[in-house]
Amino acid sequence: MSDRSAVPVGTNSAQTSARGPELLGKRALVTGAASGIGAAVARRLAAAGAQVIAVDRAADAVEALAAEIDAEARVVDLVDPDAAAPLGERADIVVNNAGLQHVAPIHQFPTDVFSTMLRVMVESPFRIVRTALPGMYTRGWGRIINISSVHGLRASPFKSAYVTAKHAIEGLSKTIALEGAAHGVTSNCVCPGYVRTPLVERQVAEQAELHRVPEDQVVEDVLLARTPIKRLVEPTEVAELALWLCGPATASITGASFPMDGGWAAN
Repeated sequence: MSDRSAVPVGTNSAQTSARGPELLGKRALVTGAASGIGAAVARRLAAAGAQVIAVDRAADAVEALAAEIDAEARVVDLVDPDAAAPLGERADIVVNNAGLQHVAPIHQFPTDVFSTMLRVMVESPFRIVRTALPGMYTRGWGRIINISSVHGLRASPFKSAYVTAKHAIEGLSKTIALEGAAHGVTSNCVCPGYVRTPLVERQVAEQAELHRVPEDQVVEDVLLARTPIKRLVEPTEVAELALWLCGPATASITGASFPMDGGWAAN
């Protein structure tokens, strides 16, 4: 891993640009980093100079990503909060992104799957942040970015665990914001709609085959039925918002939720 000398965030150095070293000297933990949003965020923060710790249970994929961006890979399954807790040590930036989905009516929803999803998307993020905050408080700076969802703001049928978990991370994020404000720590949620990730693309292909319609029609008529902007969100868009929330212009932005859902929540 290359040596990165610390410089202040927001430096006006001529070397700083839109892809410059504005996060040099900062350690950024990104969970679910092997693909999709997590990989895009990890790449963007690394390009901005952060020392990235990329976390995922998919060993080969996260190690390949880490090699690509000169990051540190940690192979951890966040279904185990005890294993997740140490990840927060010495982190200046925590991006809680890891998640999973299961679709079923409440009366048929597997109880073990419900518990697993809450451990991965609520309890493990809590444990990571709990470990990270003392160091952030000592240094007087920290950024917690929770990749929530439009489902943290709105409900959908058949997604009880996912909706519950995302509403929970919204509440946790706001509490972190209140407690961290006096210590230079901000906490915010990013709330995407459907993002072009492998998980969503598999859903599109399955729906297209099931209904015998083109994949574009599935995206517009099924996934984006309630969304005015009829396209999937790109992972790089989420990554840019995450980077912005780490920047010097957002020191007073905390406890907020940023919909990136093509207007879904406004409908």
